[in-house]
Amino acid sequence: MIIAALTGSIAMGKSETAKMFAAQGIPVFDSDAAVHRLYASGGAAVEAIRALAPSAIVEGAVDRTKLAPLVQADPSLLRKIEAAVHPLVRKMQAQFLADAKASGAALAVLDIPLLFETGREKEVDAVLVVSAGEAIQRERALKRPGMTAEKLDFILSRQLPDAEKRARADYVIDTSVSLAATADEVARVIAALKAKAKAEG
Repeated sequence: MIIAALTGSIAMGKSETAKMFAAQGIPVFDSDAAVHRLYASGGAAVEAIRALAPSAIVEGAVDRTKLAPLVQADPSLLRKIEAAVHPLVRKMQAQFLADAKASGAALAVLDIPLLFETGREKEVDAVLVVSAGEAIQRERALKRPGMTAEKLDFILSRQLPDAEKRARADYVIDTSVSLAATADEVARVIAALKAKAKAEG
């Protein structure tokens, strides 16, 4: 089974692209959705976050809108949160990959936003980077609820520049075109990776 990582900077269209892989029957692990489950009431990360940022806990769950300004004000808090949450996400990813392999899948995709930033590109067989121009990226990001130019710049400061991600990718998926064109590109990537899986036997 080929394990591919799907990554890309904020507002590059990664979530839409992940849906296109899933629509083609490819098992996709959504890291953001996993974090939402961990942050929900009863989630495995709630007590760890409570210890680090008690004011971000509302009705037994992590409230991301309360957590975001705390992290922005104190970058060291972010590192502590990641140290607590990333191992939990990785455990979920390992279970997902075991299930995908057991089901006979030739290809599985891990949607990992901070792939290069956490050095995890070495753990996968192929790296897929979604990308669009900087102007398109900023326009999309600033349309998001609660997003400001300052917040966007803070997020981008934590992410490897898009040009560097593209240079380190095995496949670049352009999302600045129509959804249909992006879907065609996804289909070509799937075909290439399935062929690779077959060749490797």
